[in-house]
Amino acid sequence: MSDTESLRSRRCEAPRWRARPPASATRWPPRRFASFAAVFIAALLGPVDANALSVVDDAGRTFFLERPPQRVVTLAPSLAELVFAAGGGAALVGTSALSDYPAAARTIAQVGDAGRLDVEKVIALKPDLVLIWQRGNTSRQLEQLEAAGIRLFQLEPRRLADVARAIERLGALLGHEASATRRAAELRASLARLRAAHASAAPVRVFYQVWQQPLMTVNRRQIIDDILGVCAGTNVFADLAPLVPTVSTEAVVTADPEAILTASEQTGAAAWRRDPDSAAFALWRRQPRLTAVRHGWLYTLDGDLISRQGPRIVDGAAAVCSVLDEVRRERAAR
Repeated sequence: MSDTESLRSRRCEAPRWRARPPASATRWPPRRFASFAAVFIAALLGPVDANALSVVDDAGRTFFLERPPQRVVTLAPSLAELVFAAGGGAALVGTSALSDYPAAARTIAQVGDAGRLDVEKVIALKPDLVLIWQRGNTSRQLEQLEAAGIRLFQLEPRRLADVARAIERLGALLGHEASATRRAAELRASLARLRAAHASAAPVRVFYQVWQQPLMTVNRRQIIDDILGVCAGTNVFADLAPLVPTVSTEAVVTADPEAILTASEQTGAAAWRRDPDSAAFALWRRQPRLTAVRHGWLYTLDGDLISRQGPRIVDGAAAVCSVLDEVRRERAAR
């Protein structure tokens, strides 16, 4: 899948990172853990500067630093978008393949993609910090980076609210708190307007197709399910256990969704399009009794908007709401 400002690529002194407590300590009661952390850090490094920043990543690891990182690499397109949204685009010295938004991201050195990361190139960029999406890169590659002394900060929004929080955390991490706070507030306000506009809307039963073969969808813990909820859509497979479960054709037929949605793989796709003749829906055209097929309620969405867990996901949510609004209008007119 997937600031026109010029970017600085000067070499800067690496920030001085403080140690973090061992992972096993996180199982302790909060007060005991906090006391241990303070003693542990003080014993190893002396008193922590009162101005030092403490930031926790999505793996639960705590980072203490005395100044913002100056050289940052992102290993997913959504992470690059989040950095720019937080106001820290000037610190980016490396991005993953397909990092094409905003336009300034296209001028930054690419270090590979989720399937093939150029570890040597990342190390050569001398980053202070690498932002990772845990499920997007192999453990072996990440271990190689850590073995080289590079700090990895995991950021993986799971719900819509997490996107705004990610922007705020990156703003704090990169020294752009004010601009990041404003951008996060704008995102929250946009989502709140969508949610309010659909608070009383009649539900629409939706099958979200992640992939055709094998046939895959999402459960209630995936961010796309959260988007459906904003638009009063009901995910017909919300209760399945895996985050991205594999389902059978028969299961979809039994669920009989009113709308079938999928992400377009085309670059520059429209935010949403009624697309019953899409190759992605070939399987369903052989199931004419399905409500979605009978009424032509099969839609493709811009994959960059709906699949990237970054700031533009609010545009993806608006597209889904528009789709379901169309289904409601036509359903009411029957």
